[in-house]
Amino acid sequence: MRPLALGEMDVLMWLEGTCVAEFVRVTPWVYSSLEIVHLLGLALLVGPAALFDLRLLGAGRDAISVQTAARWLLPVARAGFAAAAVSGTAMFTSGAREIADTGAAPVKLILLVVAGLNVAVFHLGVYRRVGAWDGRRRAPAAARAAGAVSLVTWAGVVACGRLIAYT
Repeated sequence: MRPLALGEMDVLMWLEGTCVAEFVRVTPWVYSSLEIVHLLGLALLVGPAALFDLRLLGAGRDAISVQTAARWLLPVARAGFAAAAVSGTAMFTSGAREIADTGAAPVKLILLVVAGLNVAVFHLGVYRRVGAWDGRRRAPAAARAAGAVSLVTWAGVVACGRLIAYT
């Protein structure tokens, strides 16, 4: 793992000095409550996202359309992402230097960026034409690839999040 650059260290120190970081560090039950919110957010994000990804890959294609799956699952995943992002950011600020210095944190950040780019490319690309391909036996290769990338990246984000405590 590479050492943190001076500019990065300055940003991390600034984060740790914010009122949010101080509140999380010194107020009883706040950090543990944020962990609970983070885990529930991850469950609400990863569970529905995985179901949607599996639908893109072909599971349940005779039972539910991609558009219907999106209508029911993606709003829940978005709410889960919001809860996980807010709680995760608050927890990160309280110990930014220590967390950033772990082996898993940079990998988690990279995977989050990949997951976000994958969502953007999917929704701005192949999903815009979902009406034309939703009734077919198989989703287009681009949609299946997006589902596979999503499954792998979110599993990696969860794994790296757990590994932060141990690396």
